[in-house]
Amino acid sequence: MSTALDQHREQNASSDALADIRAEIDAAGVEFIYYQAVTITGRVVGKVVPAGHFERIATNGVNQHRTAIANLQTTRDGRLLGGGTEAAEYTAVPDLDTFQVLPWDTSIARFFCRLYEPDHRPENAGGALATDSRGLLKRMHADFTERTGLELRTGTEPEMTWEGPGFETTFRPDSSPAYHIEHLERYRVIYQKVITYARAMGLDMIEGDFEDAGQVELNWMYDHADLTADRLVTYRQIAKQVARELGIECSFMPKPGTGYMGNGCHHNWSLWTADGENVLRETGREELHLTEQGQYALGGLLEHTPGAMLIMGSTVNSYKRYWDAGQFAPSRIDWGLDNKTCTVRLSANGRLEYKLPDASVNPYLSHAVMIAAIDDGLKKKTSPGDPTVGSSYLSTAPEIFDKLPLSLGEAISAFSADDYLQQSLGPELSDLLVDYKTDEWARFNSAVTTWERDMYWNDLP
Repeated sequence: MSTALDQHREQNASSDALADIRAEIDAAGVEFIYYQAVTITGRVVGKVVPAGHFERIATNGVNQHRTAIANLQTTRDGRLLGGGTEAAEYTAVPDLDTFQVLPWDTSIARFFCRLYEPDHRPENAGGALATDSRGLLKRMHADFTERTGLELRTGTEPEMTWEGPGFETTFRPDSSPAYHIEHLERYRVIYQKVITYARAMGLDMIEGDFEDAGQVELNWMYDHADLTADRLVTYRQIAKQVARELGIECSFMPKPGTGYMGNGCHHNWSLWTADGENVLRETGREELHLTEQGQYALGGLLEHTPGAMLIMGSTVNSYKRYWDAGQFAPSRIDWGLDNKTCTVRLSANGRLEYKLPDASVNPYLSHAVMIAAIDDGLKKKTSPGDPTVGSSYLSTAPEIFDKLPLSLGEAISAFSADDYLQQSLGPELSDLLVDYKTDEWARFNSAVTTWERDMYWNDLP
């Protein structure tokens, strides 16, 4: 019986792309190839292989210890997450359509891989690795499209912070440097390099701006959610390379400092049929509106947002973004018509902006959870309620969905209480996420911070 691993290998072996990629390798002078996977937290891991072995790896794959999918993270009590030291390896097989030559060093190229159980496993040999978030998104999206005829298209807004000599931020008290062209000029060498490299790696860059202390947002065109997720990971790698070249630092930390805006990664989304219809909008209707089908999809997303926060706000630091008042981050689960204070904003007819994901989000998991929640809303015809009018921060209207988790601990509890999301991601991945983040939350709660020293060291008598 042919396994998922067999099928991927056979597809690569019979693909016309093999010869095309070999020709591109030779023409560009590629000597080394990264075979990349993405961990549950969004970190990129993999192996480097000399380019002469491309055809062999394309049809065989490479192996890594399976705990790499959890960053080889050990808990406080010494347990290696994801299976322990005795766990079997996984097999990573490249997706040939993700081949790219690195524009900053054309002797190196890369592939994204999907992950599988090895052939020798007594159970589920050659099956899809349950903890592979990238593979999970591909499977979930394909199944969603097959059942509903709909495709999720998204565009992300990857805010991030740059720091280093010559890249300081200045502005008047009680004002903001957002959109200031003078700051874009100071950061010109950054955005020029990032956009140049991004274009070379297939991102259709469309616009960008300076937003707050060291914060720059550069956007590319929306597309099929699977492609958007790959491109976000690629964009992060590009940004780190640019920082290295300039001798500065860049970070996707959600909240680098108090008193200015955190780094979000808003997900703008729409649903499309095979014949090119956006089901969130009604053709010929110009006023801001959301179709009935769009409202059901939105209702599902809002209903499952508490559980989704373990992914959308996946770190201890994520929740500082929601606590720092007046910085445009949502504080309750609602939606509005072009209302930036809400969890979801109908920013234009046919497009909804989900404002909770932050800069550290794993884009494969965020999109997988969105698909699951949207699917549930469509099935159950979940109402999102009336749009919020005025500031969501000041609203006294009753909340129709559960409270927004405001700490990583609350997010762990909310995810653990959402049986539907856990079933959608699968028990092995869900359990690993909870284990990983429970350990992270425990480490934070047992750490003494500078804030505590400042508050309590000399407080008594």
